[in-house]
Amino acid sequence: MSDHLLSKDEMKKVDDYLDRGFKVHYVYENLSGMFVEFNRQEEEVCLQILTADARKYFAAKLQEQTLLQEGMSI
Repeated sequence: MSDHLLSKDEMKKVDDYLDRGFKVHYVYENLSGMFVEFNRQEEEVCLQILTADARKYFAAKLQEQTLLQEGMSI
């Protein structure tokens, strides 16, 4: 699969989890890529993100989620 298609697929998975009500629980990186743990109530899933474009996209979504949470607590 080309990097472009892989990036699109990874971004879609990020959106799918967030749209289904999952929240980012934990993020870590190593030489194998970025790993994102999402959770929703008792359910937890881990997504591996390999491409740079999808990592940047995820970072923007994480910042958006953080700002929304801060806005609710004010």
